[in-house]
Amino acid sequence: MRLTTKGRYAVTAILDVALYECNGPVSVSDVAERQGLSPSYLEKLFSHLKKKGLVSGRKGPGGGYKLTESSHLITIADVIDAVNETVDATKCGGSENCRKQGRCITHDLWAGLSNEIRNFLEGVSISQLVAQQRNEGRFKSEKIISIAR
Repeated sequence: MRLTTKGRYAVTAILDVALYECNGPVSVSDVAERQGLSPSYLEKLFSHLKKKGLVSGRKGPGGGYKLTESSHLITIADVIDAVNETVDATKCGGSENCRKQGRCITHDLWAGLSNEIRNFLEGVSISQLVAQQRNEGRFKSEKIISIAR
């Protein structure tokens, strides 16, 4: 059971947008620079997030991404789903064919863990992560000016 970089980076990207969108649309290059991620990979992730309606985007000077709804309405599970990621502790991917005879003897244990993880991710909103970043002093709320490159 492992969340891949795709899911982790999607959460990082949308959290960055939520933190900085008060200054206007957030550019991919700014997210990439702040988070140390590849701009081309981020573009792919934002494409998924946009397709699922979590962000809206505008191209050109002054363009970038913004959340489409309030951050308290977007959960981490929504973001993970948007990039077609799953968090599944079963080896069979939930299809109950762990072995040739059917499900393995520990299938219910791992399926239960998967459900707990899913419930946890559904209970964490982007706004909670924004508040956590601010409370821990990792984000300053002063205006940040992005210089076009």
